[in-house]
Amino acid sequence: MEEALRTWRALHSWHITPEKFYVEACDDGADDVLIIDRVSTEVTLSVKKDIPPSAVTRPIFGILGTIHLVAGNYLIVITKKTKIGEFFNHVIWKATDFDVLSYKKTMLHLTDIQLQDNKTFLAMINHVLSVDGFYFSTTYDLTHTLQRLSNTSPEFQEMSLLERADQRFVWNGHLLRELSAQPEVHRFALPVLHGFITMHSCSINGKYFDWILISRRSCFRAGVRYYVRGIDSEGHAANFVETEQIVHYNGSKASFVQTRGSIPVFWSQRPNLKYKPLPQINKVANHMDGFQRHFDSQVIIYGKQVIINLVNQKGSEKPLEQAFATMVSSLASGMIRYVAFDFHKECKNMRWDRLSILLDQVAETQDELSYFLVDPVGKVVTNQEGVFRSNCMDCLDRTNVIQSLLARRSLQAQLQRLGVLHVGQKLEEQDEFEKIYKNAWADNANACAKQYAGTGALKTDFTRTGKRTQLGLIMDGWNSLIRYYKNNFSDGFRQDSIDLFLGNYSVDELESHSPLSVPRDLKFLALPIIMVVAFSMCIICLLMAGDTWTETLAYVLFWGVASIGTFFIILYNGKDFVDAPKLVQKEKID
Repeated sequence: MEEALRTWRALHSWHITPEKFYVEACDDGADDVLIIDRVSTEVTLSVKKDIPPSAVTRPIFGILGTIHLVAGNYLIVITKKTKIGEFFNHVIWKATDFDVLSYKKTMLHLTDIQLQDNKTFLAMINHVLSVDGFYFSTTYDLTHTLQRLSNTSPEFQEMSLLERADQRFVWNGHLLRELSAQPEVHRFALPVLHGFITMHSCSINGKYFDWILISRRSCFRAGVRYYVRGIDSEGHAANFVETEQIVHYNGSKASFVQTRGSIPVFWSQRPNLKYKPLPQINKVANHMDGFQRHFDSQVIIYGKQVIINLVNQKGSEKPLEQAFATMVSSLASGMIRYVAFDFHKECKNMRWDRLSILLDQVAETQDELSYFLVDPVGKVVTNQEGVFRSNCMDCLDRTNVIQSLLARRSLQAQLQRLGVLHVGQKLEEQDEFEKIYKNAWADNANACAKQYAGTGALKTDFTRTGKRTQLGLIMDGWNSLIRYYKNNFSDGFRQDSIDLFLGNYSVDELESHSPLSVPRDLKFLALPIIMVVAFSMCIICLLMAGDTWTETLAYVLFWGVASIGTFFIILYNGKDFVDAPKLVQKEKID
């Protein structure tokens, strides 16, 4: 095992005094202690004998980083973890609980407004930390695919995990900026991945192998469903996720990588209380510049790009499909192939068996792209020459279904080549493994959906069972209702939380006007109350009839018209009632 990675500490002791934080590595023979001065914020290395006996001691499992809020700096540490499994003899953990502790011993230096703002910012940090899906390893680089790790230099192998990590997937990169500046303390800095990881020990034909699924969410252009769409000026796509499926059998390792990401042009879809806000393509932006930046980087990292665009080819999604197709045609790159497949049209009336049309269409291309395979002695047998880049509108539900089918086809070829499957055997016939496979991909869908849209994924009944069900349709309706509420009434806070956590917004306690205290017109506070009161009175009038039928009807009509009228006033001014981001509104919405 690489010596550089051995220096990582699996368990620390956290010693707290009024003046300093001491983080002690608890490995046998380790004497280093990280000291953070709570007054000067200076970070230094020392030894165990310098820890005061009076310090309060707590066990922790890693330092997530530091963040500056109105009250000053805060230290964020991992206090609980759950073992996910072992990855080539490296233990993979999920961080399940955190602690956020202020450097300051008192808040007396803050005004009432500053206290309230600091409380809100803390709530934002804790909100991000409460979203499931933070993973880490103290000895293995989770941010890179097997193929990228195989193509590295000896110098790369000697780097700390923090130095060598793919920064696209280090969600605490901003929080670790102070530790990053001091190489001597890198071993105390823990890169953390956000997304989904599952590991299973499986058996087919009496042959045991490990099957692993990893989804890595990019922290570039990260955010929530309706407030972050398309690409930014650097070509980073919203909701970009790299998903790697890995097989480990008798020392051989195989992997198949796919990506997903928002349609890479400049477009938006602001919530306005309508069920599906109309997508808007920016009419003045230089789409080709951002588009080319995006695919230039994708080709460098992954090789050939096979785009699978699953959006509707009519209605409100049609302009986006046309724009995507036009950009690919204009770029005229031999490294990019475009495949449009109208998922909803092809699979209407629950004809999900028609997904085979798409699989057959790209089968030859998938064989050409191949997969990564390395033998037990470390010799690379095949490289994956490119990736499928799938997308729908959200890059969630339709996208996950297609990715799971493409991954199964690759896995079929890998297991046959490794000798796990017999000639002519189909993976779909292996009932025990199929259950593991389908549930894992459905769990992956739910994790990605909760992190971006706020609810579990739609269409997971097909992913879990291989068929569409009435119960699945009902659950999709429920999740769609929850998404509607969150997207309109809580996503502004969620977006602000992500922007604060990732460093897209930095708190300045000297700001004369707090960005959190944006005044709202009283009518926007009063109208929803009026609507609720009017609707309630309408119901009460129905339940408590008046002296005459005519009188009851008059009351019902009055309050009914009042509630419906108020509702349409709110709907007409929908964008004024939604919960919009406050911290980096200009950058996200222009």
